[in-house]
Amino acid sequence: QEKFVESGGGLVQPGGSLRLSCAASGVIFRFNSVGWYRQAPGKQRELVAALSSDGSTTTYGDFVKGRFIISRDNARMTVYLQMNNLKPEDMAVYLCNVGRWEAIIDGNPTYSWGQGTQVTVSS
Repeated sequence: QEKFVESGGGLVQPGGSLRLSCAASGVIFRFNSVGWYRQAPGKQRELVAALSSDGSTTTYGDFVKGRFIISRDNARMTVYLQMNNLKPEDMAVYLCNVGRWEAIIDGNPTYSWGQGTQVTVSS
């Protein structure tokens, strides 16, 4: 049974930083691309960042503008998202998943979603 456990979210002031982690189990991790997504209340889920299986290719949502970095640790089956200079509009539940590159970009990854981790940006 696939499982994603996202962590690292919390309350941060505008301009602050957070590092999110996503521990995966029961999935084919090493040979798949990975992605972070976010969903704010009343809005559709959107891709935040994606990283290819070999680590050579990344893509970020236009709203990231150089503030976030996605990385992966295949041995730990874990995906990370370093988020800097957070803004109130970054508030959302952040989720991760794995799958083929095209599926990650399209928002249709292979596995079921986890619970996500809440990021709140407020002064």
